[in-house]
Amino acid sequence: MTKQLKQVIFWVGALVIGAVLGSLHVGVIDSVCDFVATVFTRLFKFTAVPAIAVSVLSTLAMLGGNKETGKIFKRTIMYTLLTTIAASTIAAILFFIIKPEVLSVAAYEGVAADKIESMSSSSFLSYFITAIPDNILYPFVSGNVLSILIVSFAFGFAISKMEESEKKTAIMNIVLGFQELVFKIIGWIITILPIGIIAFTAQLVKEMSGGIVADSIGRYTAVVLSGNLIQFFIVLSIFLLIRGINPVKHFKNMIPAILTALFTKSSAATLPVTMDCVENRVGCHKKFSRFILPMCTTINMNGCAAFILVTSLFVMKNGGVELNLITVVTWILISVISAVGNAGVPMGCFFLTLSLMAGKGMPIGVMGVILPIYAVIDMIETAVNIYSDSCVCAMTNKDLKELEN
Repeated sequence: MTKQLKQVIFWVGALVIGAVLGSLHVGVIDSVCDFVATVFTRLFKFTAVPAIAVSVLSTLAMLGGNKETGKIFKRTIMYTLLTTIAASTIAAILFFIIKPEVLSVAAYEGVAADKIESMSSSSFLSYFITAIPDNILYPFVSGNVLSILIVSFAFGFAISKMEESEKKTAIMNIVLGFQELVFKIIGWIITILPIGIIAFTAQLVKEMSGGIVADSIGRYTAVVLSGNLIQFFIVLSIFLLIRGINPVKHFKNMIPAILTALFTKSSAATLPVTMDCVENRVGCHKKFSRFILPMCTTINMNGCAAFILVTSLFVMKNGGVELNLITVVTWILISVISAVGNAGVPMGCFFLTLSLMAGKGMPIGVMGVILPIYAVIDMIETAVNIYSDSCVCAMTNKDLKELEN
């Protein structure tokens, strides 16, 4: 029995055990599972921040602004835009095929009013403003992924431009040593992850039986979820096939990261597992994975683009806006741009869409109707996002294989 097969058996077993425990509704078991899930979530967040920082910093420090860096960056941006535009376009088509109906005002008037109103108070640009650090500790204390990327890019590029000297060698030794340390800790977490999956699954089953899915608003949910699933299983598979990569094999290799994304609902928190799968299971060179994946946690948001597009059209339709071809094409572009700048954190897409709709004076009470089912939507979105990240990395690695050495 191969090592990978054993891992799959452990993960499937963990899912089954978690589902059974969650369905029992025993107070003590639920409390223990909640505790374990919280511990693993915090561990993911703890390792994600240094993993992003040292991966980008070390890669840029070694590559600098040379042609190799430019090639990797351009190919990453190209695949990111292509996959994200595809996700948003498919969602738009499904919106007009399934045709979510306009809600009565009574259906959303006063729904989660206080919570929705407080969410919408923040400016759409506030995330970008806060991403500009005013001190060296802020990005790492706040966990702002975009801010961490900015600092890491700046320091990595600066190190690459330093003249060769003992000082530069000492700095690089510290960076690379710290990187090895971080990934050693990540390896330990990966080893015990089935325990976390048991707890996450138990949590999910408990929440579902509590009515999160039962509160679905039908056709809207069908558009969002079917759009994400088509992107996941069909569109990304086509991209991989075009580049000569076996999509079935790639999917199997990414199962641990996909499951982790489902439960953490955060691309940034899942990053350590994503990097482990891409490097040790898919076989991508670290030169690509440790530069592309941290960047993709912020810019490559296929699932988020679909959610922003569908939800914006749905809210605007309820606000009486005529959804003609020009409007839809415009919002496809807005959803792609917004997704590229979205934070890879739980509910990031929800907050961003809420800000967009509040800025247009749309009936944001509709977002309150969506809120109870967003936990499930967010799970699927995040899985699509990290799977797309892995596809972008694998395709870039395949295209630029000559740069591995």
